[in-house]
Amino acid sequence: MSNARATHLTRRGILAAGGALGLGAALAACGDEDSKSGGSADATKSAAASGPWSFEDDRGTTVKLDRIPANIVAFTGVAAALHDYGIEVKGVFGPTKTKDGKADVQAGDMDVSKVTVLGNTWGEFNIEKYAGLAPDVLISTMFDDAGTLWYVPEESEDKILKLAPSVGISVYDRQLPKPLERMLALAESLGADVKAAKTVEAKKNFETAAERLRKAAKARPEIKVLIGSASQDIFYVSGSNLSIDLEYFKALGVNLVEPSAKALKASGGWYENLSWENVDKYPADIIMMDDRTATIQPADITEATWKKLPAVKADQVIPRTPEPILSYDKCTPMLNTLAEAIEKAKKVA
Repeated sequence: MSNARATHLTRRGILAAGGALGLGAALAACGDEDSKSGGSADATKSAAASGPWSFEDDRGTTVKLDRIPANIVAFTGVAAALHDYGIEVKGVFGPTKTKDGKADVQAGDMDVSKVTVLGNTWGEFNIEKYAGLAPDVLISTMFDDAGTLWYVPEESEDKILKLAPSVGISVYDRQLPKPLERMLALAESLGADVKAAKTVEAKKNFETAAERLRKAAKARPEIKVLIGSASQDIFYVSGSNLSIDLEYFKALGVNLVEPSAKALKASGGWYENLSWENVDKYPADIIMMDDRTATIQPADITEATWKKLPAVKADQVIPRTPEPILSYDKCTPMLNTLAEAIEKAKKVA
């Protein structure tokens, strides 16, 4: 990938989620099908018939329609979150299927064989298919404060956004509970029953997991946690600012490894680039690694310097989800996984 491309990604503010949210996109850039998110069709149809509908998004934009949207198109992760609340979408864009046709990690519990995929990798968005869905609304997340809709290609966004109003949910520089609340509010506006037993229990489980992580971090303040992401030539170490999960982990007391401010500045505050020769720059007892399919997973890292890291030798490497599916059900395991790792960790750094 050229330096020009990397600079472009940073300029748009999409090198995100502290580990290398833009890495997956960049790797895909250097490199379509039919939708239903498996929610309650009857509930959605009933809601759609009730109209009118309005929702103020995190850009401060209020979208108003004469009925609740029935034809929803969303970024894959948003569609997966809405699925958990019983809301169907007609189409998705973003990492949805792996090369073998299975569901990408960002697709959650959606049946990806029943989703119209408008684009599966960075820069892909089939406008003709999108128009054919007669979309009522397009929904995505935002990883900057400029209102940039995630995975809507910059070069064609004017054409795309003319076809339907859009809604943006911010996942930039705030703690995880806020976007979770916003996604739940959006789902409710679309017809979800937020008082359903499943949803109430999921939120309670999330709060319980958060308290568990808080207690674990307080009991083991000496345990250092490094947030990493791997590519062929670069190991990315994330800072705790800007990312919704890391800001929340830090607020709960987790002792996160922090790259220097100077190193973070080059990526707009997200992460530091390290060569594999320097992967041992920051001592850590636990390493959380980017679990997205566009990144190299720990089991596939062959670098000798990686294998010599104390946390790796102690088998204290756990997954991290830089782009969380914003439902309480999907975010709870993130907290429990880290809490358990801290509770059981050996001090090896």
